[in-house]
Amino acid sequence: MYAIIETGGKQFRVEEGLEFKVAKLSADAGSEVTIDKVLMVGGESVNIGTPYVDKAQVTCEVLEHGRGPKLLVFHKWRRNDSRKAQGHRQDFTKLKVKSITA
Repeated sequence: MYAIIETGGKQFRVEEGLEFKVAKLSADAGSEVTIDKVLMVGGESVNIGTPYVDKAQVTCEVLEHGRGPKLLVFHKWRRNDSRKAQGHRQDFTKLKVKSITA
């Protein structure tokens, strides 16, 4: 069984036991998070929501919080001898899917 969920403005295809990274959530490491925004549940039969599937949820365990790799944001203005370099690291939460209920 798999599900397509929405969290942090992005959509993810998840299965039981899958570990994946999402935008930072306000939950402690080791706790459980329930995601109610389930767009689709698949398996033997497919259940598509409008926009979300009723009474479907995905239970995940919070493994850790971290920061992604450093990205360079570089701006250059032509003919002005002007430029600006700035770094960015995105915060994330690593989740592990425990169960999918539909």
